Amino acid sequence: MGAAMRRIHVGNALSAFGLGFTVPYLYVYVAQVRGLGAVTAGLVLAVFAVAALVVLPFAGRAIVRRGPLPVLLAALVTAAVGALSLGLAGNATAVLLSAAALGAGQAVMQPALATMIVDCSTAETRSRAFAMQFFLQNLGLGVGGLIGGHLVDTTRVSSFTLLFAIEAAIFLLLVVVMATVRMPRSPRIEGAPGQSAKGSWKQLLGNRAMVQLSVLGFVLFFACYGQFEGGLAAYGVEAAGISTSALGTALAANTAMIVVAQFAVLRFVERRRRSRVIAAVGLIWAVAWIAAGYAGLGHGSQEMATAAFVSTYALFGLGEAMLSPTVAPLVADLAPTGLAGQYNSAFALVKQLALAVGPAIGGPMGAALHAPYIVTFLLFSLGITYLALRLGRRLTPVQDQPSLARSRVVATGAATPADPAHAPA
Repeated sequence: MGAAMRRIHVGNALSAFGLGFTVPYLYVYVAQVRGLGAVTAGLVLAVFAVAALVVLPFAGRAIVRRGPLPVLLAALVTAAVGALSLGLAGNATAVLLSAAALGAGQAVMQPALATMIVDCSTAETRSRAFAMQFFLQNLGLGVGGLIGGHLVDTTRVSSFTLLFAIEAAIFLLLVVVMATVRMPRSPRIEGAPGQSAKGSWKQLLGNRAMVQLSVLGFVLFFACYGQFEGGLAAYGVEAAGISTSALGTALAANTAMIVVAQFAVLRFVERRRRSRVIAAVGLIWAVAWIAAGYAGLGHGSQEMATAAFVSTYALFGLGEAMLSPTVAPLVADLAPTGLAGQYNSAFALVKQLALAVGPAIGGPMGAALHAPYIVTFLLFSLGITYLALRLGRRLTPVQDQPSLARSRVVATGAATPADPAHAPA
């Protein structure tokens, strides 16, 4: 890695650390510590999603026009202001406005950092760069949540004020770190600054492979990430009788699988067709939902149910480790020259939509409709396999399997006329 990529990865780790530092405790802070009630706390979580949906369509255009680094720095400052004001807010209006600023800033960080990775990597190194990004994000989230949990005290507002102040300081520290990044000169499209936002979105929607990947991405995030802390957790508690400590163990198993398997899986994924890798993830997640079904609908012991439920989260983690070096680099490879920011923001918007809809649908189903819930998401997982194989027919051979480009270069370089071993018979 060059110096720029190292700083980008530091940025990924610190931004994830800041997110894990406070988000798990937002509900408790607003509803109980500030005494604003469950309704306001629910609205705060909704504002996070709405703020992201509002800013992401504009973020891509800004990244294309201004470059990812200025957009990232603006997002970090916005998030820092939101975090600090959230720690000081004492009424519902101030809390909601602060949450909007924090949510908007955090939402824009993701496509900006992803575009910086694209600009600082090559087709050969991109999968490893995104695998490292995903590894550091999960590590940052886990460490941030662990440290934040030991700092807060629900009987003292000041402990939460300190928590949000530290988060704001982390974002400002990140501004200093990222301001030192020397980005390579990004390629520009002739006439791109004069192109309307409507025109750029029309161009994106005209890319059939990107549209299919976006549909596939929605199903991926809806059927997995959108269920972690909503439907699947509710199902585990209500149907399988999983304790809160066992639920924590399941989440830890998910993170542990990602940390342990990420770079071992990368060796396997790099030489496989991306569409086949995503299709395999659909099958792995189908097995995960079958294990969840056994946990809640089977007739085994409580120990067996808990083991099956923990295995569900571990299998999800294996699938996530396979996706991280696959999906994000594919988005970058589908983007025309100079439009990586637009494509990254569009895909982040799809992800945000799935994460907003997933808990809203999965939560009530997981809590009350146990068998239909499992069957529904088992079918969604099989749908991932179908959509991935269908997407593969839209991709060029090199888009689907970048290692082909490297092998062709090697073969072309080796087959010289002076080499009798490669002379025609």
